[in-house]
Amino acid sequence: MNAESQRALTSEELARIERKYDPEQAFRPTGRSLAMVITVALVAMSVYHFYAAGFALIRELLHRGIHLSFVLGLVFLLFSWRRTDSVEPLRGWFRISGVAIPDIIFSLLAVAAALYLPLLPPEIVAGRVGNPSQMDVLMGTALLLLTLEACRRSVGPTLPIIALIAIAFAILGPYAPGALKHGGTSWLGLINHLYMTNQGIYGIAIGVMAQYVFLFILFGVLATRIGLGQLFIDLAMVVAGRYSGGPAKVAIFSSALMGTISGSSIANTVTTGALTIPAMKKVGYPARFAGAVEATSSTGGQITPPILGAAAFIMVEYLELPLRDVLAAALFPALLHYFGIFIMVHLEARRLGLRGLRAEELPKLGLVLRQHWLSLIPLGILVYFILSGRTPDFAAVYGIIACVVVGFLNPVNRLTLKELWESLALGAKGTLAVGAAAATVGIVVGVVTLTGVGFRLGYVVVQTAGDVAAVFGSVWPLSFFDVASWTLLVSLLLIAVSCIIMGAGIPTTATYIILVAVAAPALAQLQVQPLVSHFFVFYYGVLADITPPVALAAYAAAGIAGANPFKTGNTAFRLGIAKALVPFVFVYSPALLLVADGFTWTAFVVTLAGAMLGIAGLGVAFSGFWLAPMKKVERWWVAIVSFLFIAPGLETMGLGLLAMLPMVYVQFRRKRQIAQEASIATVADGEMMTGRVE
Repeated sequence: MNAESQRALTSEELARIERKYDPEQAFRPTGRSLAMVITVALVAMSVYHFYAAGFALIRELLHRGIHLSFVLGLVFLLFSWRRTDSVEPLRGWFRISGVAIPDIIFSLLAVAAALYLPLLPPEIVAGRVGNPSQMDVLMGTALLLLTLEACRRSVGPTLPIIALIAIAFAILGPYAPGALKHGGTSWLGLINHLYMTNQGIYGIAIGVMAQYVFLFILFGVLATRIGLGQLFIDLAMVVAGRYSGGPAKVAIFSSALMGTISGSSIANTVTTGALTIPAMKKVGYPARFAGAVEATSSTGGQITPPILGAAAFIMVEYLELPLRDVLAAALFPALLHYFGIFIMVHLEARRLGLRGLRAEELPKLGLVLRQHWLSLIPLGILVYFILSGRTPDFAAVYGIIACVVVGFLNPVNRLTLKELWESLALGAKGTLAVGAAAATVGIVVGVVTLTGVGFRLGYVVVQTAGDVAAVFGSVWPLSFFDVASWTLLVSLLLIAVSCIIMGAGIPTTATYIILVAVAAPALAQLQVQPLVSHFFVFYYGVLADITPPVALAAYAAAGIAGANPFKTGNTAFRLGIAKALVPFVFVYSPALLLVADGFTWTAFVVTLAGAMLGIAGLGVAFSGFWLAPMKKVERWWVAIVSFLFIAPGLETMGLGLLAMLPMVYVQFRRKRQIAQEASIATVADGEMMTGRVE
């Protein structure tokens, strides 16, 4: 392993990797004059959202319209028509300060279209619903097309293509096959629903972005700036760095802690991976494994309280639950995800005989706490207000205020006015792509509500699962389980696969919203609780970030590690197997989510213990090492038995323990045998050395 592969990447190289694999960061260069205008607009966007959440009472439609106008207007200035690795020319007859004149026109038109309806008096808007004027249709059409284009530029083509298919389905409904057939609608009827009501572009998705998500993204940027991110990385080094394979365990702990303030998989990968991936390679981990550990750990940020990415706030609105209940439900599934990664990392380190970090390579706990303890105050305030029952935006506002106050007072990471200005701009910049995606998702969800296709697809899924279940139920020994059990299992598998496919190249929040609209009805027909079905869809949407062929977080980590992207993605999926199994656990035993209906402590303890044993068993099977190396047949045996632990219940857990006893005996015996052989070899080497000396 040469020195070049071990060196730490520069900040410019890391930024280039993030832009390459995260389309949300692929901003184009602009001239100085326009860059100043854009920065002022970004800061104004942050100030407006902070003011609106903390000190003003603004009509819902107007607030969403202002948010959308900022998002679309800035997307056309910051994202080019075509994403390339080369720097765009800043000069040309059709450019102003590096931005093509049509893009400036699109930006102004998007602002006008987004604000046209919200600025009208509410009574006029209410009177036109169902009978829009020609100007309404014109502005609605412009906003629809500009939203799709903004999403294509900032997120990628997949989501706009899905939206276009949805639009075609709404209009061509009479020609749809089978259960998907419906009466169809005209273009006027479509624009009326998607533009004039709160069921489309101005729907719940863009509303949650404007009210909650923007503030939490801004909080994460400010918290990182005042040193909270560095504190998390240093604490992870202190806690886990000294143990076998220490840098990989540091990656797990630091990514878990960073996940509390950042819901972006790729941003977490680049931020913590810049330190942990070179350290993992230095102690002997293969490059693909080092990248996979960081990618899998970083995707946990989207399922880790208290931020959970944007999907948590969508869930709050859909389920009408307090945020603290959603966070409580997310806690133990997230811990199981990190537990699964930790087991595999530990076993890999034991198999390879890797060392931990030396004392001189570790930070000192006292110095770390003395320098950065103040940065914990904003996070503590945020969590306190959430747990006390305050609204998420209230908690975020006071968390942001605390970040600014601590930043100005902290002598170590003092926040200057210039840095505050830059942080406000950076926070707004990070919301543009997700805002464009939310508006596009509003189009898809609007079509679902207009046509009722969600319930139709749910019916198709359940019917298909029932047909497959009938086949399984007629085959021994599968016939021991009734058709209803097989129908639920097959439905879950179909929905899980759909979530992973849909999540390929689409932001997690967009995937979650779309699949809740079309998959949740199927789970509701199978009597699955709403909270459970939402979490099931959410988890599999997140899994797409480490599932080839479009494992963006894994590819970013591979770029840092200098590894093969596809192999890194495959390894990351293997490390994240807990995230793929845990949703099945809480569907069959909702007690794992703490606040689900029917919760009891007995069911919770049994479910948690079984899940931990099953995940550990699968880690052993995938690693091929436990107390000693394992043969292929032994790995298969452990993997099969592990599913007995994961299936909730004392009976299956007891059966699993009995089935695992022979493997425990074999492993202890093999470990003793290897130790004896090593001892004999050591003695023989000693005798040979003695003979040579004589």
